[in-house]
Amino acid sequence: MKLYTYFRSSAAYRVRIALNLKGLQYDAIPVHLLRGGGEQLQEQYRSINPSGLVPAFQDDYITLTQSMAILEYLEDAYPQTPIMPKDATERAHVRELAQIIACDIHPVNNLRVLRYLVQELGISEEKKNEWYRHWLVGGLEVLEKHLARDPAAGPLCHGRTPTIADCCLVPQVFNAQRHGIDVSVYPNIARINAQCVEIPAFIAAHPSNQPDAE
Repeated sequence: MKLYTYFRSSAAYRVRIALNLKGLQYDAIPVHLLRGGGEQLQEQYRSINPSGLVPAFQDDYITLTQSMAILEYLEDAYPQTPIMPKDATERAHVRELAQIIACDIHPVNNLRVLRYLVQELGISEEKKNEWYRHWLVGGLEVLEKHLARDPAAGPLCHGRTPTIADCCLVPQVFNAQRHGIDVSVYPNIARINAQCVEIPAFIAAHPSNQPDAE
């Protein structure tokens, strides 16, 4: 089992959390997103992941290159220590929360988007950071409203057991804090994050605890 990862990649961070929650051993293969113009863009890595993004995940004869697909695969292939509820309605709600982050917030703040804004459109660093914070804050506001009205939201995104929603939330909060966003104004998000970051699987997945951390 191999995970091509970068310590600060939020998508790779999600997968590391899930692997740890399930107690799965894997080889972490660092792919530096900044060094040499980006190792993820080199042909050697693109032969594994044509999109030139991280993570990429290999298990037996399967290669997966989307974090949400990897999380679903891990749940199906290794059902011990589930990261999804059994009930169909509850599973849909968990996916909804996860996708607010993975589909609405993350893509517009991805490194390749930020690079395009600066290198191709000539946006200043100040305006780029304004862009980043705008979409991140807007997404967190939406996520907070969903959590506030969801009766299943407990100490974690769904009750007391970590799910793929928590796997997505914690890396996004990490990004927010790196960019000086005060998450305490989102009480549900702040509460859930505070609970998660005390769980060993989340601690082990933290960027600072990765072999390629700088």
